[in-house]
Amino acid sequence: MASSDQLKALIKSHISRDDGQFLSVAMQVAAHEAKLGHGKLAEELRDMIDAAKARVGQDASGKLVAIGSAAKPRGELANLLTVSHPANRLGDMVLDEVASTQLQRVIKEQRQLARIKEHGLAPRRKLLLVGPPGTGKTMTAAALAGELGIPLFLVRLDSLITKFMGETATKLRQIFDAVTDIRGVYFFDEFDAIGSQRGMANDVGEIRRVLNSFLQMIEQDTSNSLIIAATNHAEILDYALFRRFDDVVEYHLPSPTQAVDLMRSRLGHFAPKPFRKETLQGQAGGLSHAEICRAVDASIKDAILHDQTKVQPAELGRALGERRLISARLAQNAKHSSNHAGSASR
Repeated sequence: MASSDQLKALIKSHISRDDGQFLSVAMQVAAHEAKLGHGKLAEELRDMIDAAKARVGQDASGKLVAIGSAAKPRGELANLLTVSHPANRLGDMVLDEVASTQLQRVIKEQRQLARIKEHGLAPRRKLLLVGPPGTGKTMTAAALAGELGIPLFLVRLDSLITKFMGETATKLRQIFDAVTDIRGVYFFDEFDAIGSQRGMANDVGEIRRVLNSFLQMIEQDTSNSLIIAATNHAEILDYALFRRFDDVVEYHLPSPTQAVDLMRSRLGHFAPKPFRKETLQGQAGGLSHAEICRAVDASIKDAILHDQTKVQPAELGRALGERRLISARLAQNAKHSSNHAGSASR
């Protein structure tokens, strides 16, 4: 059990709201319990302390300070970052085994970052997410923020990228300063806009300079924030980018089993009875996670509006078919635009 001096120090630091001192004394208590042979209790205390440390940042003097819902970009930074505080969890997602293992490992290392750093190592915190649209990349960023209890900062590329020489790199520097100042998940969506290969035919000087700046800044960054970049077009990313990330997580369209699991989870108590898995597998074939979720949500709303407690199988099938038609139309338009662009460049 903690000594009288440790108990008094814990209470005193709590009253003065000195989070750093509180966690330091708490770690002493855990070490004391370990010496007494109370290994399970010591392990539980260390896990609680690591989780608490993951929820705090540092001010200019190095003192630990809470960065919960109060974290909000101000000034020019407010035009570059959009902040939210997701309640998402990784368990809300349907992922393949490889991606799930990678993300669970990131969460575990982040929750125990203090212990890892004590050994001179760094936890995984720089991730590149690649895969087709709607497969869960954006939701992953939200889930990681929700699991760790830290804010999610969406980098606004429309405000970041400008036509003026040097201005974009300056704005990028502001973002990386924020990465150091405020612990959070910093999400660069559609990353290929700044990460495409240098020397490509459509490359412009300003974007090339931005990519060089990003490579330098992410290499030098040693903060406690997570940096996540997502792209639908990994094939056009500059090769130098890949070694700057701790992990590359690949996303795919859901398998038939994953599609059914996703629908069952999303439907909740609105799930139709009987739940015909084979029929639903065929109806959801080729759809992304996002498209399946939209179809399920549409069928639930239809049930609510008709005062029904369960989704009608026919309505769910109709909604899935509608999403499939929209998806096919969008794919056809994208192919047409690509062919048109290719003809124009010749």
